[in-house]
Amino acid sequence: MAKALFIEVKESEAELKKLVRNARPMFVPRINMLIEMKKEGEKGISKRELMKRLGLSGQSVTDWRKMYRDGGIEKLLSHAMKGFKPSVFTKEDHQKISDLLHNPENGLAGFSELKEWIFENLGKDIKYNTILKYCIRHFGAKAKVARKSHINKDDQAVEAFKKTLVVSVQKS
Repeated sequence: MAKALFIEVKESEAELKKLVRNARPMFVPRINMLIEMKKEGEKGISKRELMKRLGLSGQSVTDWRKMYRDGGIEKLLSHAMKGFKPSVFTKEDHQKISDLLHNPENGLAGFSELKEWIFENLGKDIKYNTILKYCIRHFGAKAKVARKSHINKDDQAVEAFKKTLVVSVQKS
């Protein structure tokens, strides 16, 4: 069995516990690892023991110990995440799409036609699935929904129908 690796933890336990209270959730297991290493003192603690105590994977323990050994607490509490991708639509594009989708007489039969409309009017060639997910996320759209009213519906014919319907019901 391999000898436990000793890495000297320079911070005190009180400092580490204060860091745990103020740290982002993704860094808490890393700091907890340092606390466990500090508790063991100079005899060190094996990777397997850290895995068992903290419920971590072996690769995480190896990577985090190496990060701490190479760069201290600053390197251990840093990450290379860049953030989120910017949206493919600007605020103006979003508003135009919103106006189109909330207009009951827009004439769009589905997301394929919306894709064509975006290409023609906004000049962006965007994948169907991207448009679908964007509309679901921002407008609460669904892939298959009954239309509120037909685009070619004649409002005068509807009124005439309602008037004759009421008369025929009253005669019965």
